Amino acid sequence: MSRTVYCEFLKKDAPGLAFQLYPGDLGKRIFDNISQEAWSAWQQKQTMLINEKHLNMMDPDARAFLEKEMVGFLFEGKHVEIEGYTPPEK
Repeated sequence: MSRTVYCEFLKKDAPGLAFQLYPGDLGKRIFDNISQEAWSAWQQKQTMLINEKHLNMMDPDARAFLEKEMVGFLFEGKHVEIEGYTPPEK
């Protein structure tokens, strides 16, 4: 049975995450306030950021950068800027 959360990203009730995917207090905040749909949207943006900016996930600065972008995207409504990316035409 899935759990429902009020998603701060979508601004509505939606199915929540099955378990805490991120460590610490931020992970708890994400688990309690972010839906599966919003987390999936973040994962797509995260993948694009890692690829386009050639981030090394062994680098603490790169991980801190991604965490900052994640908080901005999920909780503050900030758009993720991906330099050089042009979305495909439909």
